[in-house]
Amino acid sequence: MLKRILAIAAGVFLGMALSFGAVRMAAAWGFWPNRELEKSSGYIREVLKIVNEDYVVAKDAELPKLTQAALRGIVGSLDPHSEYMDARDYKALSEEISSEFGGIGVQVELRNGNVVVIAPIVGTPSARAGIRRGDQIIMIDGVQIEKPSINAVVDKMRGKPGTKVTLKIYRPSFSKEFTVTLVREKIKIDSVRDVHLLPGGIGYVQLTQFTERTSEEFVNALNKLNDQGMDALIIDLRDNPGGLLDAAVEVTEPFFKKGELIVYTQGRHPEDRDEYRAAAPEEPLTIPVAVLINAGTASAAEIVSGALKDTHRAVIVGERSFGKGSVQTIIDLHNGEGMRLTTARYYTPSGVTIHEHGVSPDVEIVMSPADDQNVRLQHSRDDVANPADFKERFDIEVVPDRQMDAAVAVLRAALLLEPSDPAPAPVAAKH
Repeated sequence: MLKRILAIAAGVFLGMALSFGAVRMAAAWGFWPNRELEKSSGYIREVLKIVNEDYVVAKDAELPKLTQAALRGIVGSLDPHSEYMDARDYKALSEEISSEFGGIGVQVELRNGNVVVIAPIVGTPSARAGIRRGDQIIMIDGVQIEKPSINAVVDKMRGKPGTKVTLKIYRPSFSKEFTVTLVREKIKIDSVRDVHLLPGGIGYVQLTQFTERTSEEFVNALNKLNDQGMDALIIDLRDNPGGLLDAAVEVTEPFFKKGELIVYTQGRHPEDRDEYRAAAPEEPLTIPVAVLINAGTASAAEIVSGALKDTHRAVIVGERSFGKGSVQTIIDLHNGEGMRLTTARYYTPSGVTIHEHGVSPDVEIVMSPADDQNVRLQHSRDDVANPADFKERFDIEVVPDRQMDAAVAVLRAALLLEPSDPAPAPVAAKH
């Protein structure tokens, strides 16, 4: 009897050992399901089934429609920059990244439940209509924006070139509302514009955003200014809402030696660190540089200004930048759909994060919203150079660009202190 009990006990022990071994092996090989995931997805399926079968309007409760709504809610609840996109919205994002789309030319984001303008894009209908950074869009074509989705708002503002869209705007700085009707255009943006040489050999380049073409345009601008005898450089990133991380790195690269760290991103896990280093073999430009920033300078534009400030390669002039220091990864899904997901935050070479802090200027020059708008208009309308014509056309007086004046003063002082160097070598285009 004792032998039988021992045999049974040994059998049970062996069975348990084999079971635990199988469980460990299954977990290691991925056979054992993630119980939390199964539990959560099962709960979602249960709710979808109830809504699909019992909601009063059957066509509003079709499973594909409910699934897309659920995905938007799941991803969109994480932060203002993560979103699920159906095929149409994903295509629109691809067009925006390639710098060509139809619409009114305004960058917006969701902030505290409001659709807020980050910056109107220079030379587009929104900029010409006087829409400003910080404006809140509260109504589109007579329809109040409730429970806003950036995805849906952008979709409503875009459309066929030549068609009209009417926006109701709330301007917090003046506590007033107004309505403006815009005609949509095919928005093809030159991300590098207003390239010219100021007196004293100071070059000026304005960057409006960072796209696939920005690096090539920027290198062409530098070479043009070099040919004209540039001794110092102003990079204007005011109201630049950002764009592609790679484009920001490539714009910064001409000022760094090969192999030097420009920026790094850090994801959720310690191993999720990606470093972006200068790759061009040419010697870096060593001329004095000033970078203009303001509260509309965001994302990729903050990578450039942060890297140049952090490594003492430029003097930053203006106001504290917006503070968007997170990296969104574009992920392809099924049926032409996609997802933009925040997967990391980026850091300057010394490890400083910009997220929710921004880049602080070395020389702080704060301008009023009205003067900010006036200066932006002056830079975007170089076809109206005469102050009297400007006053007649826009019914506002020309005001001095105090931030630009400060940058010029800083660079002139730097040129006086520096020994004379030979002209900078041409910058090689990035391939």
